[in-house]
Amino acid sequence: MLVIDAHDEARERLSQTLRRDFRVIRASSAEAGLALMNREEVDVLVTDRQLPALGGLDLLQVVRENFPLVEVIMTSDGPDVDAAVSAIKLGAHHFLTKDADPDVFRELVRHAGERQDLNRHVLTLQDAADGATARDFITGPSTALKDVLETVHKVAKLSATVLILGESGTGKEMVARLLHRESVNADAPFVAVNLAAIPRELVESTLFGHEKGSFTGAIQQRIGKFELANGGTLFLDEIGDLKSDLQAKLLRAIQEGEVERVGGTRPVRTAFRLIAATHVDLERAVKDGAFREDLFYRINVIPVRLPPLRERIDDLPVLVDFFIRRYSTRFHKPVRGIAESTLRMLSHYWWPGNIRELENLVERLVAVSDAEWITDEDLPVEFHVVELDRTKSDTSLLDRALGTFERNFLVRALERNAWNVTQTSRYLGVPLSTLKFKMERLEVRELARKLKK
Repeated sequence: MLVIDAHDEARERLSQTLRRDFRVIRASSAEAGLALMNREEVDVLVTDRQLPALGGLDLLQVVRENFPLVEVIMTSDGPDVDAAVSAIKLGAHHFLTKDADPDVFRELVRHAGERQDLNRHVLTLQDAADGATARDFITGPSTALKDVLETVHKVAKLSATVLILGESGTGKEMVARLLHRESVNADAPFVAVNLAAIPRELVESTLFGHEKGSFTGAIQQRIGKFELANGGTLFLDEIGDLKSDLQAKLLRAIQEGEVERVGGTRPVRTAFRLIAATHVDLERAVKDGAFREDLFYRINVIPVRLPPLRERIDDLPVLVDFFIRRYSTRFHKPVRGIAESTLRMLSHYWWPGNIRELENLVERLVAVSDAEWITDEDLPVEFHVVELDRTKSDTSLLDRALGTFERNFLVRALERNAWNVTQTSRYLGVPLSTLKFKMERLEVRELARKLKK
């Protein structure tokens, strides 16, 4: 809560009223308050109508334009009907006098906070439903992807649970969104939860919600993701990372179709289509005792396996073109495409980070480029290393892998020392002659000349 009032006594009194239930920050002017809002996450603003320089109504208009989610309560020394009407028309949550009952005041602020929280939920759900609608992201000519999409189209209309399996960065959430868009409940919420990204102590509250006062910091009721997904789709990403104590609660919620908020006394019914995803080998996790067998069978109704990018390399040109168009538009850059030789170099890479790694690479290349075409010289050193290795067919796979690692290691060390060989030998703790020998044997000198062209 941000309290703005030019009078020290009034500002302190309002802060004391709110401090019992909320974290309160204070300012003595509109300008100081706006500066705080640019640094702090403010949910509710309580401001006096009469402020020096920029007045309360003018401040309200600025806040509405620049911080649309912040709820504003305006105060006044005495009744002022005209000001109250103007404030409400400008979007204030409420207008009241400073001598209002503290309990009434706290309740108004609490209600404003709940409304702000609801607005955030609405925006989150809208973004989840509307976001990532470009089908180009996962389309392509590869047989591996066509098989996935054929399965998706077959099961999208069903209410059965789907388990999406695949390495990190393969586009599991995109497939989940596609399943939702083609389902019978496409207009209902799509709620995505990355279980690996939530602190363990907050997973239960995030999924099931909590009642006010159920634990320290629970100053208001929170609706969980299970309830928010009612009537739509709940996507649980990285379900393989869920700790064992929460797996039992998750299983019960899925089987019973009801949840109980943390600190709650009654179950809440909710109906949704469940889609789960993981990069973990769940069958192995079940054998190792890290994942409940009954939960595995409950979510593994219709498995969909997403191939890694190295197994659908035919889709690379389509994906690269899509990302170039996306980031050229976003960054207002002139980049139109990629050279054929450069695309071939990308196709020879093993892409451990899959589509996410490809997107990050293209974003970086477009961001720093002022040319119309991305060329070989724009690619990071590891792609040149792979290209050099590819030409050596007279050595074993293990020798090539070891050579690639050693070459990468030397190149990184040389880059760190501005390609000063003497300085690099000291940095690595090896004799200068040894370093020069390795650079010749591993063709690092040739690579350096190529990169410096």
